[in-house]
Amino acid sequence: MRRDKVEVQIPRLAPLARDDSGRAFIIGLALLTATSTVSAAAQSAPAIPAPTGPAPWKTVWLDHISYAVSDYRRSTAFYRDLMGWEIKKDNGTNQCSMKIGNIGGIIIRNSRPPAASAAPAAGAASAASAPAQAPITGVINHVSWGVEPWDTEKVKAELEHRGLKPRPDMVGDNFKSFHVKDPDGWDLQISNQKDNREL
Repeated sequence: MRRDKVEVQIPRLAPLARDDSGRAFIIGLALLTATSTVSAAAQSAPAIPAPTGPAPWKTVWLDHISYAVSDYRRSTAFYRDLMGWEIKKDNGTNQCSMKIGNIGGIIIRNSRPPAASAAPAAGAASAASAPAQAPITGVINHVSWGVEPWDTEKVKAELEHRGLKPRPDMVGDNFKSFHVKDPDGWDLQISNQKDNREL
């Protein structure tokens, strides 16, 4: 019913568009309709669920990030040379632990084989009978690291010198950053931030 009503009204508004006042009326009507639609959508959006109670603890330390890559030696060298991360333990085979400044650590390891190919043939029947795992729907699409000293032009020049093609991501006067790709194509963001006040 609404679709038919709109189709009837549009021809009636057409003569109004012949002068400036008519065009202004039509534009205003369109803007009012669009604003109402956006407002209605915002009101119908679900809110963040209310807390069920206080959290049982407070996060105080980034213990480590586990990062699966195609070549752990190459990635270890990349982050050591660009980000200044310190090698703590290299097992010489498939992984290396690194210290990230004074905020935590990361374990860079070669990608593991799929569980199906790693499982013995005798376990195939039990694997088939196991319930299917829910699909992963959350993805960390990048991590932003604050570095110092920061000079926007010097940081850009250094990244370009390394052939990393920096993409600027600046917000206002205080947040300065660049995105680059690491050896596995991961989006690495480097910023001038030292705390989370700009989040």
